[in-house]
Amino acid sequence: MSEIIIRTVQTKKEIHTFIKFAWKIYQNDPYWVPPLIYDKKKILDRKKNPFYKHAEMEMFLAEKNGELVGRIAAIKNDLHNRYHNDKVGFFGFFECINDQEAANKLFDTAKEWLRLRGCDAMRGPANPSSNDEYAMLLEGFDDEPRLLTSYNPKYYLTLCDNYGFTKAKDLYAYKLENQKVISSEKLKRVAQIAQKRSGIKVYQINMKKFKSELDKVKFVYNKAWAPNWGFVPLTEEEIDAMAKDLKPLVEPSLVLFGEIDNRLVGFALVMLDYNQIFKSMNGKLFPFGFLKLFTQKKKITWSRIITLGIIPEYQKRGFDAVFYWEIVNRAANVGILLGEASWILEDNDMMNRGAQVMNGAVYKKYRVYQIPI
Repeated sequence: MSEIIIRTVQTKKEIHTFIKFAWKIYQNDPYWVPPLIYDKKKILDRKKNPFYKHAEMEMFLAEKNGELVGRIAAIKNDLHNRYHNDKVGFFGFFECINDQEAANKLFDTAKEWLRLRGCDAMRGPANPSSNDEYAMLLEGFDDEPRLLTSYNPKYYLTLCDNYGFTKAKDLYAYKLENQKVISSEKLKRVAQIAQKRSGIKVYQINMKKFKSELDKVKFVYNKAWAPNWGFVPLTEEEIDAMAKDLKPLVEPSLVLFGEIDNRLVGFALVMLDYNQIFKSMNGKLFPFGFLKLFTQKKKITWSRIITLGIIPEYQKRGFDAVFYWEIVNRAANVGILLGEASWILEDNDMMNRGAQVMNGAVYKKYRVYQIPI
């Protein structure tokens, strides 16, 4: 049995190696979408990414017989632990060859790093938090991932199960088809009744007033999702950084606010599935990848409902149906007839019912794993 050596990632060159290892794992996978190397470096930049103002992370590479066989990051998110009053640590950015010994060594290394920092459980994968790519693909391996969703080989589930991880929570992704959604009489009826009773006004983001519009997002985001399992509030700096990254990709007609009597009650962020363009870029934004974002935009056929939140005191009044009706019709206006609503917690009854009312079908599942330390 060959010895597996674990080394800590420290230099810029090693960070690049850490990122590029994924290409080895997925070299023959027709469904994998290579991440933009530029974006991954920003996410992993512990000096510039505002996430690390309330969290710390260490990255590790595994070698066997002089060859790289895996990678992992151990993450201690202090904001998560303050918010939930627990001592959970996370693992993320996990990639590994189909070798249980190598996987065990990586998991052991992350777990020990977290133990030394006072954590009593390890959960993941989180890349690096529940506000980013999160969980492991459990079902739906015969399709490409939508924008900002995770993807992995099926054998990763076996590696996790054999190590002793157990399910913490499953997450669902619903496939939405335009004709099926607009044929839902219940959705149409609930949306019309809610609109008539409340006078709710749904309108798109004003890109010319982006900064003030972003203040509205901040107001809704941390209020609407606060009760959800695993939720971690985004700091103002994190929202600003995320908005800066997404702004060039935004389709304004699909970023929506809802108001009643000039009071903000909800927000929806729907993004075109730029993964359909990223796939051909092979991780490279420059020099020509950047142009593809604009010249090939019309080839995109999917969108993803990333967030749809109603402020708690306005929930259960049918306003989510109003948003859904607006989204499906506005998406059709820009040529998008397929959508994904994700991810939705398996026990979030309100959101699951909403997706079902749209005649959506669960077509992918993801799993968040956990193990005691």
